[in-house]
Amino acid sequence: MAKLHITLVKSPIGYSAKQRQTVEALGLHKLHQTVEHDDSPAIRGMINKVIHLLKVVEA
Repeated sequence: MAKLHITLVKSPIGYSAKQRQTVEALGLHKLHQTVEHDDSPAIRGMINKVIHLLKVVEA
């Protein structure tokens, strides 16, 4: 299964609580932190909600 490397490149401060919770649910807590997730529809949906805060690379 394909992997996604997700990096937080912009702070969620000033955005809605749902967007902050989505970033935290992805496992991101600090700027420039990178996490790896399996490519799934659920993860893709979460990414699409906060794509303006993230950098996503397919591995």
